[in-house]
Parts: sequence; structure tokens; C-alpha cells
Amino acid sequence: MSGTEKPQQANKAKSAKSVKQTGAWLCVHALEQLPVRHTFGIPGVQNTEIYDELNKSKKIEPILVIHEGGGAFMADAISRTSGDVGTLVVVPSAGITHAMSGIGEAFLDGIPMLIISGGIRRDTGKFYQLHQWDQHKFLANATKKTYLISEHRQIVPTIFEAYRIATSGEPGPVFIEIPVDIQLFKGDAGVLPSFQEAELTAMFDEEEIDQALALLRAAKKPALFLGWGCREATAAAVALAELLEAPVATTLQGLSVFPANHPLHAGMGFGPSAVPAAENAFKDCDCLLAAGVRFAEIPTGSYGVTVPENLIHIDINPEVFHKNYPAKVAVEGDAAEVLEALVNGLKNSSHHASRSGDQLRKQIRDDKAKYLNEWKKHRTKRVNPALFFESLRRHLPEDAITVVDDGNHTFLAAELFPVYQSKTFISPTDFNCMGYCVPGAIGAKLVNPQKTVIGIVGDGAFLMTCMEIITASSHNLGVVYFVFHDGELSQISQGQEIPYNRKVCTVLGDFQLSGVAQATGAAFLEIRENPEIDSIIPSALQIAAKGQPVIVDVHIDYSKRTRFTKGVVDTVMKRFSLGDKFRFVGRAIVRKVTG
Repeated sequence: MSGTEKPQQANKAKSAKSVKQTGAWLCVHALEQLPVRHTFGIPGVQNTEIYDELNKSKKIEPILVIHEGGGAFMADAISRTSGDVGTLVVVPSAGITHAMSGIGEAFLDGIPMLIISGGIRRDTGKFYQLHQWDQHKFLANATKKTYLISEHRQIVPTIFEAYRIATSGEPGPVFIEIPVDIQLFKGDAGVLPSFQEAELTAMFDEEEIDQALALLRAAKKPALFLGWGCREATAAAVALAELLEAPVATTLQGLSVFPANHPLHAGMGFGPSAVPAAENAFKDCDCLLAAGVRFAEIPTGSYGVTVPENLIHIDINPEVFHKNYPAKVAVEGDAAEVLEALVNGLKNSSHHASRSGDQLRKQIRDDKAKYLNEWKKHRTKRVNPALFFESLRRHLPEDAITVVDDGNHTFLAAELFPVYQSKTFISPTDFNCMGYCVPGAIGAKLVNPQKTVIGIVGDGAFLMTCMEIITASSHNLGVVYFVFHDGELSQISQGQEIPYNRKVCTVLGDFQLSGVAQATGAAFLEIRENPEIDSIIPSALQIAAKGQPVIVDVHIDYSKRTRFTKGVVDTVMKRFSLGDKFRFVGRAIVRKVTG
């Protein structure tokens, strides 16, 4: 779906008057018709005219970021946690490459985003201009579509079309380049169209629904596997799980789509990399309904899950079907609509679950309690993750938004932190980009000012974008960042332990988080030991409630491995040949003995 397009021109209505305006005015006029309340970027010589128009807008607030990469993560988080579409206004070339991490994350994770950049002058005939570079070739594989504006009348309808493409089907980023001469000077824009929301109609095959219902009715031990595509389908998913008395697991990105306090919620994933509650509940599953998932590497624990022959796969993007696991029935459509159709089909046939719900629910409850107690009993002089997350959950409202990053803390949160409402837990996933949390939490707080917003971030990921907290301070955004501080890139250093028995480029240099707080205008608190958890967490939240960002230095204990880490290592090692297993294990043993 990538490609540079000459935009559609606006149709003139005979009774309406043609408008003559600058490209910058037309750009902001179009954005004001859309669900856009903020833009992110840095002004430069080829987009200052747009920024001047944004400054006049009564609806849109342009946010100056420290780095365009941070701006892209903010835009991503806005799209994930609200009805707005995250929007970038950046300089061409360097602004685009800086923002690329966030654009790539949005593209692979299916997050809508509008990216608007300036462009070189097309009216001078001069070559080797500042930033002269083919941005469209660069962005072709990281956007759903790209547009190059060549005349004023294209701007408004193109931005409307870009929004529809970004938000329809499987969402994603769309790029528009507006050359600086078109921004600066007035031109004939024709009759300006009004934005019209596309009419949505249910798009799924009734025959496929009937096939799926037949499999579900015949199943003895059905189970549900839900992803981000179910973010608007929580009610239908709960109803379906209860009708089937089926355990429910989610992907990492979809962690919030099914409430963790529901007795049929089992955890993230369902194979050997999942928590015991999920692994046990999914044993002997004879029919798996997977909705809004792609069976990607993280939620499958490096493809270590066992998927039954009777797989019902539901997704709005048909390209995901049969990629890693063949489906018996593949249903193309919006997850909320398809799940609702399945619920109605089961109700109309007076379906009765084939297994005892009480027994399954008790097993899930007992497995969760046992796993949590196992973590609580693991004590060192540092902060126990289970005790930290238990206290954090207790002090947060149910609708609080938690933003995590990429690292060991991500999977600790996935295993130990229950999430109750959809779109209240967001994480970089398939692009798997470090540096997401700090700016992502800022974006989430901007569009959810009434909600508590916190970040859980490893020290390595925190250092990548921590200066963006200046943006939070500038806008009085009270976000609490709990920085899991152990001095290592622990997810990788733990992965190095078995095959290498050494840590290569995963030990961080010495740094003081208090200095970061002082430099960015944040308050600073510290949790060194378990007894401090219950006093520091509410103190941090109270400070943030007054509009000041807070950095909490959590001296985390990473000595116990998550099920995810252990499961992935075991799964990957099992795929090695016998000779390679001996080589890797032998090398580790020799290094351990010899030091």
C-alpha cells in the first residue's frame, strides 16, 4: 500500500467561491477539520510558515519537542490513548530521519499517524538545495502512502484523504510533503471541501462466521487469544469468553484489551514463555479463536506456542492470515464487529459451554496466586518487582495509563501488573524500539489530562530520550517515571548469560538520575528497599498531580528471570542442532570455570 501519489484535486461546486490562500494556511485549515489537537516537531527553514499558521490556530497547539524521534513517539501515544490522530510537522530530511523510529513503530504496530514535512522549492530550478533528498523513497516501506503536493488545490483534499487512509483498515502512518514555495505564497485552492467521515459498514463474510461458530460449538476446550485489534472489542470479548467458558490470553500490545481482574483472564501469551496460569489454561486447547493478532515473535515467545488445527483467525488485514500458523477459518473484518456476530450466533443457538467454568476459573486464580507468591518470596537487598507492582496497582486508579518501553521491565510489567481497562497500557511492540516511554507518556498525558499517567522504563531506554522531560515540564504535565535502575541493558545481558557467560556492551556507564531531574525540571525520589515502596509511590503521584513530572529511581532487583525470558531462551535453544547446543553450552561452561 506504499507509494507516492499525486493528490486528488478538490471538486468545485458551481455555487461556491474559489479560495486563494497560502499553502501553510490551507494545511492548518485542513488539520483543524480533523481530530487533531496537537502537532509535534521542530521549526526549520522549510516549515516555519506552517508553524506561524499553527500559532494562530484556536484548536491546535504545536508542541516543540527536544528531538523529532520523541515527537513521533508522542504522536504514536496520542493515537493509542485517544480518538485524536497523532500528527508530526517536521523539517524535511533530517526531521524525517530523526522521527523514523517513531514512524517505524507506528507502521509495524498499526498506529495511525499523519506526517507533514516541508520540502524544497520547486519554482527556482536550482539543484542541491538544503534538505534536497527523495523522502518518498525513504518512507515507502514505513508508511501506508506518501504524497507530494504540487499545487495549492491539492492540499486540503489530500490531508483529508491521508487521514482516512491512516485510520482505515489496519491503521498506519501517511506522509505528506508540502514544498516551501507552496507554503509561502498564495495560490488558487479552488472550492475548499468539508471533511466528511467515511461511512463504516460491517465487512465480513457470513459464511465464515457460520464456519467459526460450528468450530466453537464443537470445541471441548476453546480458548481466546486477543491483540491490539480488539481494543474496541472488550465487551464482546468478555461476553464471548463467558459463553464459551474459555480462558483468555493477550498479546503484549493487546495487554489491556481484556480486564486482568476477570476470572477467565490468564495472561500474556499461552506457550512455554507465558505465566503458568496461561500455559496451564491453554493446555489441550482444541479450538483457538485469535482476534486482532498477527502471531508475531513476542506474543508467541519466539514462535514457541502450540496452535491447534482448529484455528479461527480474525483480523482486519487479510495479509496476516496463514503467515505463521494456518487457520481453519480466516475471517476478514473488524474484531469488534466479528466478535459481536459470534456472540449473537452463540446466544441464538442457546450454546452451553462444554466444560466447568468453576474448575477453570479456580485453576487460573490459584496459578496466578502461586506465581505471585513465588516472586514475593524472592528477596535481595534491592526492590522486589512483585512488591513494587502490587503497590503500584493499589495506588493507581483503574483508568490510569501506563506506558512502558522495551526491556526487561516490559515483561515484568506484563507478568506482574494487572491492567483493567482497554488502551490504558501501551508499549512499543513489533518495531521494538527503545526510547518510547518518556515521550510516549507525555503524548498520553497531553490528550488525557484528567487521568493519571505513569511510565515504567529501564535505565538504558530512559537515557535515550530522558531530555524530553523538558517538554513535560514546559507544559506542566505531571507524569511519573519509575526508572528501573540496575546499570545494565538487562534483557539482553540476561540473554547473553547462557550462551556467552559474559556481558558484551550491555553494562551502562555510571550516571545519576537526580542530575537528569535537575536538568529537566522534574522532581526526584528514590526507592532503595522494599519498605520504601508504599510511601514513595503515593508521594510521587501527589507531586505529579500538581503538574510537575517526577523521576523515581527504583533500585530494581533483576536477579529473578521472567517466564518470558526463560521461555524464549529455552525455545530458541531447542531449535539448535545437537552439535550447536554442545558448542554453546560448552563455551559457557569453559568461560564460567576459567573466568
